[in-house]
Amino acid sequence: MRFTHVSMVARDADKLAGFYKKIFGCEDRRRPRTLSGEKVSRGNGLPNSEIYSVWLTLPGVEGPFLEILEYSNSLDSPTPAVNAPGYGHISFEVEDIRATCASVIRAGGQPLGDITDLGSTEAPFLVVYMRDPEGNVIELEQRAGG
Repeated sequence: MRFTHVSMVARDADKLAGFYKKIFGCEDRRRPRTLSGEKVSRGNGLPNSEIYSVWLTLPGVEGPFLEILEYSNSLDSPTPAVNAPGYGHISFEVEDIRATCASVIRAGGQPLGDITDLGSTEAPFLVVYMRDPEGNVIELEQRAGG
């Protein structure tokens, strides 16, 4: 058994993929494609599914990737709270947490909390939660020496 990928549903898959490429250095893993037909609908349980699919590499890891899906018949829902049950966030370790926060905001993201040191004087460990342009929660981490 092995972990393969994390998936996000987007209102605009290309725009959200562009954000993750620009801010976190993700790259296209394969060309985007549209999935549709009876097999796709049978697999996900949604009748008449048509899904635009973008796969991005994740920085610093081999194998697992980020899949961004845009459904032709998506539902609009409120932005989930940080503590809502379900998938919580995607996390990136960054070299400069303050600079990355500024880049996220310039690219259409939003801050959720304040940069906080969860480490010690000898080994600082900075963390902060933010939202990407579609409201998904991102955790940024910066370790000592980062």
